[in-house]
Amino acid sequence: MLSKSQARTFFLGGTVVTFLIFIGLTIYSMAPSNDQSNHQNITEQVIKGKHIWETNNCMGCHAIMGEGGYYAPELTKVIDRRGAPLVKAILQSPIPWAPNGRKMVAYEMSDEDAEAMIEYLKWIGEIDLNGFDRIVSPLAKDKLKD
Repeated sequence: MLSKSQARTFFLGGTVVTFLIFIGLTIYSMAPSNDQSNHQNITEQVIKGKHIWETNNCMGCHAIMGEGGYYAPELTKVIDRRGAPLVKAILQSPIPWAPNGRKMVAYEMSDEDAEAMIEYLKWIGEIDLNGFDRIVSPLAKDKLKD
């Protein structure tokens, strides 16, 4: 059993050590060599694709990097899985895309808008996710099959 002064010393020592570890990890994670954001590859096309993504509320149904809806497939690595030509064809199709009974709006995008979306999805797919794309919930795995 610790005396009152020993307990206080143990508590303060543990607090200081934990605080120093926290500060060290913060500095380490903010170092430029640990940047995984892929920001150097952002182009005007990627920015336009992100704008299209947001204005069409794609996140209402789809998820990127685990954020968004689960009605439709997770799109983080969609270009790797499906290929740019198929994704572009879906975005430009006048007929609603309806795999497994889940209907996607027929956006009938112009060639320029579809290319911007492809560039945005390619950029997202190139971000270092620390293995997130290999750790997927059972619900999302089911959606990835589409």
